[in-house]
Amino acid sequence: MPLTLDEREQFLLEPHIGSLAVAGEPGRGPLQVPIWYKYTPGGSLWITTKATSRKAGLIRAAGRFSLLVERLTPSIRYVSVEGPVTAEVGNEDYLREMASRYVAPERLEAYIAYLKKEGEQTVFRLTVENWTSADLGPA
Repeated sequence: MPLTLDEREQFLLEPHIGSLAVAGEPGRGPLQVPIWYKYTPGGSLWITTKATSRKAGLIRAAGRFSLLVERLTPSIRYVSVEGPVTAEVGNEDYLREMASRYVAPERLEAYIAYLKKEGEQTVFRLTVENWTSADLGPA
């Protein structure tokens, strides 16, 4: 059964791993990769990625991406969003906000240091235009 808007938003507020999909280069299929995300009720979702990554280049070229978030227990549930994006430089505040959602507190500083060594990060903000969702009942 489809989820209500409130159920979709509450689900996206949980720290699941998303599966990002973006159109690939000519002659290749879409790029689909796991990614951390952060959702703000009202239809705004953001991710961070290395500015020079293939993923970042493809998102810039396409101007949009989709993200599927799912779980298996206590029931099979998923939410998929799709829409246009804007980009900005990912400063340490963004990196810390995202990482603290997924990384254990005792490892957070080491992870932030790793990201800084990797080079400039980009924040992509997706405005949700399209939703798909379902709760398929007991697993």
